[in-house]
Amino acid sequence: MNHASSTTLPVTQALGRFVSTFQWSEASPKVKSLMPVLMIDFFRALSAGQDRSWTNAVTQLYQSHVSNREASILYAGTQVDVARAAFINGVAAGSLDWDDSHVAAIIHPGVVIWPAALAMAEIVKCTGEELLTAVLVGYESAIRIGMSIQPEHSLRGFQGTPTCGVFGAAAACARLLKLSPEGCSNALGIAATFSCGLSQFFVSGSDIKRFHAGKAAANGVEAALLAHAGLTGPHDAIEGTQGFARAFSDRFDPKVCIENLGSAFPTEWVSLKPHVGSVRMQAAIEAANYLSKSGVRAQDIESITIGVHGAMMSKLASNNPIDIQQAQLSTPFAVAMAFVMAPSKPSPLALSVDDYESALNMDSVWNLCRRTSCVVDQEVEQQTTTESVAGRVTVHLHDGRNQEYFEISPKGCPQNPMTTAEVAERFLALSAQMLGETECKAWLEEAFRIERLKDLNPLFALRK
Repeated sequence: MNHASSTTLPVTQALGRFVSTFQWSEASPKVKSLMPVLMIDFFRALSAGQDRSWTNAVTQLYQSHVSNREASILYAGTQVDVARAAFINGVAAGSLDWDDSHVAAIIHPGVVIWPAALAMAEIVKCTGEELLTAVLVGYESAIRIGMSIQPEHSLRGFQGTPTCGVFGAAAACARLLKLSPEGCSNALGIAATFSCGLSQFFVSGSDIKRFHAGKAAANGVEAALLAHAGLTGPHDAIEGTQGFARAFSDRFDPKVCIENLGSAFPTEWVSLKPHVGSVRMQAAIEAANYLSKSGVRAQDIESITIGVHGAMMSKLASNNPIDIQQAQLSTPFAVAMAFVMAPSKPSPLALSVDDYESALNMDSVWNLCRRTSCVVDQEVEQQTTTESVAGRVTVHLHDGRNQEYFEISPKGCPQNPMTTAEVAERFLALSAQMLGETECKAWLEEAFRIERLKDLNPLFALRK
């Protein structure tokens, strides 16, 4: 079915119609096989964020509220109301920069959409296929809206994960609530006015980014519930003269939102990240790891030059991060970590948030980081696509020699994807110690066959 058969339809209404009427049978085989993988990767990211101070803080805050306890705090075995469950689970999963990413849309869709959809699914008692369909229309909505306004949206100081992710969360929840096309459009219209998320944390640090995804997930839940209650949003909330796109960006291409809607799936371009940090940093980390494994030792390096895309210079190029949040978004710091830590780590290298916490106390990492600089690299810009970001690392050695490696397609991007086995191994590596290997392997079996599940209770069975 062509869900945007009339391009004269306003974007908000066309997306609402798609959200309401799209059928799982219409999804491509590639995207069908990808959705369970994205769910497993979300749970992996969630497990990594379980016992962090910020996750514990919001959990304690919302557990103390008197509210309907009907949706699960994942892994915790306790329940809160549906919006707060989405908030807490989104904070846990989205706070470590180890989540799925879409390069062209400049968002992390999964950590907004899965928390909202899982919380709502627990309320409506849907099937696995219904959950996957809802999440897919959520991904498509958020990604397409993001692609229509980026990169100008980010350059103005907004973070796309919460600002565009809220549309995905609202779409997924509206679908699970079985809203009509008009109801789904209202959910998107309400989500537009709930959209928020600034990028000042790149400059000044703070904990703000750690709960952006959770807040967007909760806002999406509430937008769908308000639409379900009969409240309306502007019918042109996304594309209107004072709507979301024109308020939040200096560029808007409405065709990106609705062209080939339901037949082409930009969700297929989602990347998974081997390392904590921006998806745009992954190539540089992989290049540093390659040079390290080739024999370049940190103590032999005089300085490092990282060739990057120009879009990284304003937010990801600092070699003097002021806190762990900024360190996770510093390409020089991550590259220095890779050279210092890779020799003692098993392959494949996977830099975790615990590695960043350790590195903040390592003089060897700081010294190398401050001797590392980013420069705009023309070949990197030429090789960067809407699906992946290339990177070059050149090491200048004390003996006068230079060595470099150019990474075009880092592990996890669509051109060099992780296998399902690798995704399962990553989940087990993080979760088994906390939850038990037997329990985690049993959960994985259910997760991989989610399309056939009639009852989603197995997805909520893992407990600390």
